[in-house]
Amino acid sequence: MTTLANYLDNHATTPALNDVITTVTNVGKTISQLLRKGALADILGEAGNQNIQGEDQKKLDVLANDLLLDALAKNTHCAGVASEELDNATPANADGSLLVLFDPLDGSSNIDINMAVGTIFSVLPYQRQGQTSENSDFLQAGNQQLAAGYLLYSTSTVLALTITDHVVMFSLDPDTGDYVLIEDNVQIDADTSEYAINASNYRYWRAPMQQYIDELIAGEAGVRGRDFNTRWVAAMVGDVHRILCRGGLFTYPFDTKYAHKAGKLRLMYEANPMSLLIERAGGGATDAVNRILDIDPTDIHQRVPVVLGSKNEVDYVKDLHVNYTDK
Repeated sequence: MTTLANYLDNHATTPALNDVITTVTNVGKTISQLLRKGALADILGEAGNQNIQGEDQKKLDVLANDLLLDALAKNTHCAGVASEELDNATPANADGSLLVLFDPLDGSSNIDINMAVGTIFSVLPYQRQGQTSENSDFLQAGNQQLAAGYLLYSTSTVLALTITDHVVMFSLDPDTGDYVLIEDNVQIDADTSEYAINASNYRYWRAPMQQYIDELIAGEAGVRGRDFNTRWVAAMVGDVHRILCRGGLFTYPFDTKYAHKAGKLRLMYEANPMSLLIERAGGGATDAVNRILDIDPTDIHQRVPVVLGSKNEVDYVKDLHVNYTDK
């Protein structure tokens, strides 16, 4: 039996990276326990305020954020922490060599109805050791990530992680408190007949995305010549987990619903870490045209359109957009 501790000892590129990942996953155990208690732990319902994104916060949003922030701020290897829930990054230990970004509770609207939620995290190198970290230190392209992963809290708690050139999965054993390796080389099929999208926004999409979904809905009778199934968890972490387990495509495309937002998902907290996982599992991840991991961020709360999953399907969406632009 291989535990997370064993795996990190053998695969983490530095002791610092090992320690930071251990800190995040230990907090994940606490969040998992709170979710199992649900209403008994008084974690359900609204917190009564909004985050930097203008979204109503759930009680556990705030609690998960505080738990992660406090634990990472105490980690001597962590120079700074950035959270989707906070306006600015939080300086930690100036002598640290790593920066950590996280979405403390992705899909938090699912909490009160007892559906899947998760924690997404990303680790970047810190270039100015000995100096206080700032927001600008986090503005690194996703291809600079040293590690990325998520914790999915559902019927079981699962950790998906990449720190080398492949993706591994662990399941939290509730009896021992250990994360136990269940998949040592996750791979995504290049083809799929399953997709996830919030179809209620159809009228706001660009023409090539509308065309793509129209083709999928047409099924066997359309130009694709086969039927497709829709699956939508309403939590990115749940949809990405399904793709890593059995293939598929997930997209939250560009839309015109809110003129000041290029997309719904955050580059630094969601798109980058998930894209690293997907690419290293053999899939693709773009903003419909450009590789997400090559995007140079301009703000720690920057939003981007996302199309990720089975490689051939991601490429098909890109071709539709490129050809439409050419026209």
